Amino acid sequence: MQELLARIAAQSSGWIELRYQGRSTKQIAVRNGELEESSSKRIQGIGIRALVDGVFGFASTTDLTEGGILKAIEAAQGAARTSASAKKHRIEDLATASFGVGSFPVPTQDPLDAHPLEEKLALVLRIDNLIRSGSASIVSSTTSYGEIQDEKYIVTTDGAKAHLFTSIPEFRVMAVAEKDGNQCFGNLSNAVTGGWSDLFADRSPEEMVDYAVAMAVEQLSAPHPAGGTATVILDPGLVGVLSHEAIGHTVEADIVLGGAITAEKMNEKVASELITMIDSPHTEYSPFATGILPVDDEGVEGRKTTLIENGILRSYLHNRETAAHFGVEPTGNARAFEYSDAPIIRMRNTYIEPGKASLEEMIGGVKDGYYMCGLGFGGQADSNAEFMFGVREARRIVDGKIGELVRGATISGNAFDVLMSVDAVGDDFKWDLGAGSCGKGQAAKVDAGGPHLRCKATIGGRQ
Repeated sequence: MQELLARIAAQSSGWIELRYQGRSTKQIAVRNGELEESSSKRIQGIGIRALVDGVFGFASTTDLTEGGILKAIEAAQGAARTSASAKKHRIEDLATASFGVGSFPVPTQDPLDAHPLEEKLALVLRIDNLIRSGSASIVSSTTSYGEIQDEKYIVTTDGAKAHLFTSIPEFRVMAVAEKDGNQCFGNLSNAVTGGWSDLFADRSPEEMVDYAVAMAVEQLSAPHPAGGTATVILDPGLVGVLSHEAIGHTVEADIVLGGAITAEKMNEKVASELITMIDSPHTEYSPFATGILPVDDEGVEGRKTTLIENGILRSYLHNRETAAHFGVEPTGNARAFEYSDAPIIRMRNTYIEPGKASLEEMIGGVKDGYYMCGLGFGGQADSNAEFMFGVREARRIVDGKIGELVRGATISGNAFDVLMSVDAVGDDFKWDLGAGSCGKGQAAKVDAGGPHLRCKATIGGRQ
């Protein structure tokens, strides 16, 4: 396939991008011991972009013959010509780039295909039963397993020739407890780039059950937090959510051009000098991040991009078009979820770099505040960096010690104000946003994380 695409690209007139994708997925879902889904799917096709008269045209096809691909190229070029008359903005040029060349395999010793569907189904059924047997208060359980495996060939007329593989499994558990008509839930999920054993390298399925059951049961008797501004310590999960949802989207160059709060802040202070934020195509500090992208879907070699350096905004995230507009190098952030999607600017692995404080020191310095862990249900953020997230687990901190659990907590504010208030950055690190997908017109597998942070934020609760 790669040689066919390379030969077609060499014979094409004008700029052409050809992207073959073969995707295999599996999904298993069990609720209260009943199998709700067990499916395996396979798709394959080619997405093609052509640049004609300063306008992109896109077409896709499942006809993988040379004739079928040539017809799709004609369709993409025709779409560009047709839309050119209605376009006010023309692409004068695409930024030059370092292109991906070669093969990029999945870094695992335990491939997913070495484990049959029956083994995965048996695990999901056993774990779902284990949730319901975890406590007499548990009234409902949900367990699911999913995986995505991709093979891609990316060829462009100006030099890309990459062969890429992706393998991302994920596992989710949820427990619902009830007492006197009151229901509370506990949940946990994990996803990795890698294989079967990599998925459970950090925490076993049984440990995930223990956590979900404990959270559901303990919340039944937990009070609500008092609302207001408070000192909070955010765990790596919430640091990742803040980095991705509230900051990361505001530095995607297409959103910047649409009027994001960051549009006039380049090289200005936007956070505490303790904060350095990165978006990387690699897995940094800890293995298995789900946003690994050595070559993006424009064929551009991915590079580590410093978004905020010691509190100063230093870069946006670019594709080749926006990089040319801003006069910078592409960052390798053009991504398409399926072959039938055109690439758009997306994050990869977004994180805050570790600092020097221990978690014990950070907690010990709080007289009255909260320790907050993980994303709960519900949340939103906008291009002005205003956000509100539900919190999975929140506990009081009193006189430098972690105390009682509170339930129904939310955290909100302006993300840049929150980062400006940071007075301690932990010396630890964890990825924690790999399960699920980021949505921006189309899905994308990303990851985010960081160390613990101590800062100020608004807590939602009850007076």
